[in-house]
Amino acid sequence: MIKEAMLYEKLSEGQVRCNLCAHRCAIKPGKRGVCGVRENKEGVLYSLVYGTLIAENIDPIEKKPFFHVYPASRSYSIATVGCNFSCDFCQNHDISQMPRATRMISGEDFSPAEIVARAKKSGSATIAYTYTEPTIYFELVYDTAKISVENGLINVFVTNGFMTTEAIETIAPYLSAANVDLKSFRDEFYKKKCGAGLNPVLESLKKMKEKGIWVEITTLLIPTLNDSEEELKDIAGFIAGLGVETPWHISRFHPQF
Repeated sequence: MIKEAMLYEKLSEGQVRCNLCAHRCAIKPGKRGVCGVRENKEGVLYSLVYGTLIAENIDPIEKKPFFHVYPASRSYSIATVGCNFSCDFCQNHDISQMPRATRMISGEDFSPAEIVARAKKSGSATIAYTYTEPTIYFELVYDTAKISVENGLINVFVTNGFMTTEAIETIAPYLSAANVDLKSFRDEFYKKKCGAGLNPVLESLKKMKEKGIWVEITTLLIPTLNDSEEELKDIAGFIAGLGVETPWHISRFHPQF
């Protein structure tokens, strides 16, 4: 399904600027943003993945991973295709990179109300927006999150954190927790390996804490690329500055994409 996007502005000559993620793509008519799932149609920005789920699973909350969010509970976990990163080590590359590689939008359509109903029926305590990047299907997240809160469920993000302050402030009233991938503490790593930058992720982490969202952090250690003792000390120091209560999950690398 398609839906007019949130958080964008109209520019000259039919262009639009998407203000959801830190790329802040300026998109010409007929073109898509970096994520591959937001398209300018005659001067109006649309989400191409509204309600179109490529993944729907019931996972242990620890798999997200969360350590301090309803331990031993289940999490109704969903995703659409697409991502605003292009990590060459992505473990879900077949769905995250699909729109870039093929321009295809795949999945099964569900309304936000149907998603919440299925989450409740599953006995889950949370709805997790995960597997790809929740920022790029923000309209679905926002509409679903509002309904889920009304139905006694809480919402959690598993995210790369490369989002704007506007996006965080918009979703904050409905978002209880986020696990943010802090992939490295070096901007060069983000530019070369992810097609993005470090600073917006750090700013998002600070903003989430400021807005009262429970934050946990995950770092995938890739031998020789981001696992030096110096860099790990830098990450630990930053996390301690956020709050020593912040869990830091360390993931083991295995070759993928």
